[in-house]
Amino acid sequence: MSYALVFPGQGSQHVGMGKDLAQWSEAARETFMEADDVLGFALSSLCFEGPEEDLRLTENTQPAILTASVAAFRALDSEIGLSPSCVAGHSLGEYSALVAAQSISFADAVAAVRERGRAMQEAVPAGEGAMAALLGMDRDQILRICDEVSTDTVLVSAANYNAPGQVVIAGHRAGVLGAIDLYKERGGKRAVELPVSAPFHCALMEPAARRMQEVLRDIRIDSPKTVLINNAEASPVQAGEEILPSLVRQVTSPVLWEDSVNVMVGMGVGAFIEVGPGKVLAGLIKRIARESTAVSFGAPGDLSAVTQCLEGT
Repeated sequence: MSYALVFPGQGSQHVGMGKDLAQWSEAARETFMEADDVLGFALSSLCFEGPEEDLRLTENTQPAILTASVAAFRALDSEIGLSPSCVAGHSLGEYSALVAAQSISFADAVAAVRERGRAMQEAVPAGEGAMAALLGMDRDQILRICDEVSTDTVLVSAANYNAPGQVVIAGHRAGVLGAIDLYKERGGKRAVELPVSAPFHCALMEPAARRMQEVLRDIRIDSPKTVLINNAEASPVQAGEEILPSLVRQVTSPVLWEDSVNVMVGMGVGAFIEVGPGKVLAGLIKRIARESTAVSFGAPGDLSAVTQCLEGT
């Protein structure tokens, strides 16, 4: 039985992430130092000490999560050696996956996601967009709700298919609120508006997609040495020339996380290691693929769970 490495996206950040890893692992420590050098400011201090309000700024959050995730990957790889059959990442996490697969250098990735965060923040004026998680309803019903609420001037659409019964929507604030109302009218039990600064993964992000086309054009992108399951189509990507257009599509397309996990299971993956801050993806995977094993590695204390997981594959 093979295993996959998966990398978290925005929302997994927390003050203190990576601090224990940097103290424990030279590889992790060097990763944070490299990020500081590339970005020209102490991203490591922001990750380790905060303040939280600065860490939550999208232009900081994205390189911070990428750095903490790559630091965790390098620490784990140097400790036990990793040979996954495939890699994947949730939204922003796809960049971490590409670094792990040796498709994009870490230096290029951390600079790119800093620009990605800025571009996504600037694509929609503050307060005009929103996102919400709609729980306990299947995706077809939610898609119909979004279609019914959307007009020529108000957009709302699916942004993340995270797990069975968990779909995130995004768009104009009026559209998201209208979709929540209709969802409740049709029996929806729980809608959670997300504390985000922009409506990610919808057509309103088109300016950010155009910006990322320019940014990524100047980056060397090699064919991944490990198969990548991408967000935009939930399909295996093995050729370097497929990566750039896939990352651009990702900005405006929904994240097909449930589909991606099912594709990996279909490839024979029986265990998943979430690498980076938080445990969100491991929790989602346990809901999507109940027969699979999912563990998280974001701190030295997580090592034993990972080694036990790999001994069972």
